[in-house]
Amino acid sequence: MEPLASRLRPLSLDQVLGQRHLLGPNKVLSGMIRNHQLMNLLFYGPPGTGKTTVARLLADVSNRRFVMLNGSTDSLKDVREVLNETQTMMGFQGLVLYIDEIHLFNKRNQQILLDYIEDGRILLIGATTENPHFAVFKALVSRCVVVEFRALSPQELKGALDRGLKALQDEYHLKELSMDEGLRSALAHQAQGDARRALNLLEAVFLSRVRSGESSLLLTGREAEDVLGRPIGAYDSDGDVHFDLLSAFHKSVRGSDPDASVVYLAQLLKGGDLLALCRRLLCIASEDVGLAYPLAIPIVKACVDSALQLGLPEAMLPLVNAVVLLATAPKSSSAPESYWAVEKALSEKALGEIPADLRDAHYEGAKELGRGLGYRWPHAFPRHWIPQEYMPTGLKGEVFYRFGDNKMEQASKAYWEALKAEVLGKNQGK
Repeated sequence: MEPLASRLRPLSLDQVLGQRHLLGPNKVLSGMIRNHQLMNLLFYGPPGTGKTTVARLLADVSNRRFVMLNGSTDSLKDVREVLNETQTMMGFQGLVLYIDEIHLFNKRNQQILLDYIEDGRILLIGATTENPHFAVFKALVSRCVVVEFRALSPQELKGALDRGLKALQDEYHLKELSMDEGLRSALAHQAQGDARRALNLLEAVFLSRVRSGESSLLLTGREAEDVLGRPIGAYDSDGDVHFDLLSAFHKSVRGSDPDASVVYLAQLLKGGDLLALCRRLLCIASEDVGLAYPLAIPIVKACVDSALQLGLPEAMLPLVNAVVLLATAPKSSSAPESYWAVEKALSEKALGEIPADLRDAHYEGAKELGRGLGYRWPHAFPRHWIPQEYMPTGLKGEVFYRFGDNKMEQASKAYWEALKAEVLGKNQGK
């Protein structure tokens, strides 16, 4: 028998969970369907959010044959077989070629698709968990509409669980099948936005409890602890509690309160979500301590690695060291603030041209195009620095990084101010 998640795969787009920003009235995918004009698409988002299901349903509404390949397992031979099919009567109306994990397709496979996309023989829908602007061949991205799928909310996952419960009741001919709110919330939380995972967990809990001849069954969190791999208690009663604790934990470390930080650490560890806690610590090390104490980043990484290797409950030992270190360390957010400033600038201005002397000059004919000409190699000059323009034309003159008011960054600032004054003074004296 297929897994419960497969048995409950939506049969129409209005049954798809979440993704109202794509399928709601006047949204990008609903607009394409309404106008009977589908475009080549790249679906980008976490697993279990409906990418494959929506692709199948789009093929149905466009009356095209649906063919699925996988970027991690299918080869050039598989791609050519599908493309050759477009020459036959079977492919005369065109087909929807769905490539899961398209970011794992090598560049040659992606390039081969271009001609078939251009003349309409295939309508491509690629799916990836990676940002396609970085992970997919740029020429392919430029021919597709990038559509982001979002992780499902706890409330949406609870809706999926209710559907799953009803399906199990019907399939096993039970008069009554229910679950308590503790289990419902715990499954929704542990699935982390993934409907497939939520339904698989529900089915595992159900199969561990159902007995032949039973007519009614109540699934509870306490009885499901062995299946879920951790206790279910008050922490799981409301998905918001988890995120509130993470938020309070992060803000306490950022606010340099080691006592409150350790309190929230202990409560988070009770919940058992070790991975989310470790990820948050890695973020804090770079976002809130950063250049004020750069060694915090590798130290916290070592603590996180140790925690993941040890597992609970011993993971507490390296993690509490990391937490106290971060809470008592000097703070700086100057580096991430420079990045956010760039993001804001790029939302308002075009990048412009990269200076010609900075462009790649390692290929034949680059010099004729002016690539790399005039570039001055800093290591050939005293103090390994020489003034030259690095900023693209659209952002020329902008300043994004500002030294933080901590010992490390102020020392770096003083070093560069003195060095530049010395070099520029010598140049002016010549």
